[in-house]
Formats: sequence, C-alpha cells, structure tokens
Amino acid sequence: MAFPRINAVAFWMIPPAAVLLMSSFFFGPAQAGWTSYPPLSMDPATLIGQSLWLSSVILLGTSSILGAINFVTTIWEMRVPSMGIWQMPLFVWAMFATSIIILVATPVLTGALLLLSFDLLMGTVFFNPTGGGDPVLYQHMFWFYSHPAVYIMILPGMGLVSEILPVYARKPIFGYRAIAISSMSIAVLGFIVWAHHMFTSGTPEWMRMFFMITSMIIAVPTGIKVFSWVATVWGGKLRLTPAMLFAMGFVSMFVVGGLSGVMLASVPIDIHVTDTYFVVAHLHYVLFGGSVFAVYAGVYHWFPKMTGRFLNEWWGKVHFYSTFIGFNLCFLPMHKLGLLGMPRRVAAYDASFLDLNVLVSTGGFLLGVSTLPFLGNVIYSWLKGPRATGNPWEGLTLEWTTPSPPPVENFERLPVLTVGPYDYGHAGRDPSEIVRH
Repeated sequence: MAFPRINAVAFWMIPPAAVLLMSSFFFGPAQAGWTSYPPLSMDPATLIGQSLWLSSVILLGTSSILGAINFVTTIWEMRVPSMGIWQMPLFVWAMFATSIIILVATPVLTGALLLLSFDLLMGTVFFNPTGGGDPVLYQHMFWFYSHPAVYIMILPGMGLVSEILPVYARKPIFGYRAIAISSMSIAVLGFIVWAHHMFTSGTPEWMRMFFMITSMIIAVPTGIKVFSWVATVWGGKLRLTPAMLFAMGFVSMFVVGGLSGVMLASVPIDIHVTDTYFVVAHLHYVLFGGSVFAVYAGVYHWFPKMTGRFLNEWWGKVHFYSTFIGFNLCFLPMHKLGLLGMPRRVAAYDASFLDLNVLVSTGGFLLGVSTLPFLGNVIYSWLKGPRATGNPWEGLTLEWTTPSPPPVENFERLPVLTVGPYDYGHAGRDPSEIVRH
C-alpha cells in the first residue's frame, strides 16, 4: 500500500467506532432508525445515545476516506511499470471505482452528521423544523451518500466474480474493457440517482421524473456486466467448485434484485410499495444475494493463496446449497408480503401474513445454520487442510505466480508483465508465460 501508516490508522479507527456504536444502547439508545432522520433523532431522551451513534458513524466514515485515498494512490501510482490500465485485473478496476465513490460521497454524509450533531448539542437549527430548519435537506445529504454506498458494497463483489468466473469456466472473460468501463460508469451515474429514496418525501414532479429516468439508466452498465458474465460461462468447460457455485449464485440472485430495483425506480410502483417488505426483499437480493455470495466465492477461490491450504470441497458445497435454499426461502416470500401491504419495521403483523412469514422465518434459521459448515471448514482447513500449490486453479493474474501463501514482500524481484491476463485466449497456460522476473 502507498501509505502503510494511514492504512493502519484507518484499520484501528474501526474498533473504537464499534465500541461507541454498541455503547449507545446503554445511554438512551438512538431510536430514529439507521437513517437517523430529524426530527425523530432530536428526542432529548435519547440525546447521549444518539450522539454516540453519530460519533461512531463519523469515525467509520473517516476510516473509509483514509482507506480510499490509499487504494486510489496505490492503484494509480504503484502498479508494476509494465502493467497499463488495460492490463489491470477487473477486481482492481472495481476497487478503483469503489474508492472514487467513497472519496466523493462520504464527506457529504460526514457533513450531514456533523450538522445534525450541532443541532443536538449546540442548539443550531440546520435540520430542526421548529427553528426554521429543513429536515428534508438532511435526507438529500444522507441519500447522496447512502445510495452510492450500495455500489460501495456491490462493486467489489462484481470485481471478485469477474475474476472467478473465467478461471472455472476455462475461458477468457468476455468483454474485459466493457466490464471495466461499466464499473467506472456506475461510479459516475451512482451520484445522480439518490432521490429515488425520497419519492414520498414531498419531492416535486420534475425531480421525480429526473431521478426515475436516471435510476433506470444505471441498470445499463450493470446489464453489460451480467451479459459479459453469462457470455463468459456460456460454452465453457465448467468446474463447479464452491467458488464457482457462489459466483454463479451471485449472478442469478443479483439479477433478481436488479429487476425489482428497476421496478422500484418507477415512481408509481415505488409510492405503492415504499416501506413495505417488497423493499426489504429487493435490498437483500442485491446485498446478500450479491455482496455476501461474492465474498463467499472470493474466500473459496483465494483461501489456498492466503493460507497455503485447501478448503474441503464437499463441505463447501453443503455451505452453498444450504445458503442458496435458505436465502431464497427467507427473502423470496417478502416480495409478495410487500405487494400485499405488509409494512417493514413492525413488531406485529396482520394474521393474513402468517403463512408467508413462517416461510421467511424458516429460511432465516436455515440461512443462519448454513454458516456453521463454512466456519468449521475454515477453521479445520486452516489448521489441517491439504497443502496447496502456488497456482492450484490455473489462474492468470499476478498473485498466482507466487507461492501459497505468498512471502512477506510478495515478489522477490519486481515482476515484468509480458502479456496481460485478459489479452490472450484459453486459460491454463503456465504462469511463467504471464510474467518474467
């Protein structure tokens, strides 16, 4: 990393932020939800708890900004001299786009939280309607960050899947440049869609129309990625390892979440289902079916490189199928619950929703249990798993040219890229054809 000390500072800001967040529950917990909308967040009874919550999120945001500075600098300035931008791995492209989003969006949220803190602790009226403040302004500042935050969570997963699919399909990635450009397009378009979260907040008609159109347009670069992933798998010689299963699960579940997202971009539909379980279902198909599936795929793919040992493949498949079934059993019925009118954030619901909620709860328990084989597999394999070679999957990016696990400094000598991992055909060549030392 370009700035190792900043990297360490960014990391060590997280534990105190977690302590502040958890301690808020013991001092009049913040009861305004995760959005902390004023005037709900201005209840004097929850002043201390709300202030602790705000402090923790500001600290976490600062950590994210420092990390993003480090990533952008490292990616742009510290690539091996022989690697041009069109030879960068797609995961690196995804992290570059993610870091740009963090740098642009997070300061806006931090500013909103600081102004809210002033209202709480110093008596200012930035967002307090009783003093002439505008609580809707807070919503704009909050969602200017919090919708791009969805892409902060999903773009790294997209990058992971773009690296994993071609390895286990034994084909080069289809449309490398299109995927890279679409990641940067998402980073740009993500900043002009935030107000679709505010269609019921009294936004004027022209604003609704603008953000409805832009929210639908942002589906285009995502669609390009999905097309490229499907084209990569199509006709490939598939190896259905746990990493590949989770990567394909990511694609299928994210498509479902994306389709419901296009529906929610439509103003009439959004107004009808706002604050219902339909929105809960959409969110989880994007962020659990998306990000979590991708993280699992990444762990199975890079675990041998990180630890020098293999995970057990049989238990990995048990983990995938239990996760996949539990996930869909938990969140698929929520679409119908939302369309029937069941609101989210309720302690009790109408008896007519009982049967579907039983399915949801059953799926939730199965989803929780599905993590047990994964955790057991990781712990046992890290200690006693079979030894891994330097390139067990016949991957083509630079990390697979090192031993498993890599030495402390990664490379004994600076590698020289002689051919990009996306520039030539069939995967499976010896890594020495990719780099020379």
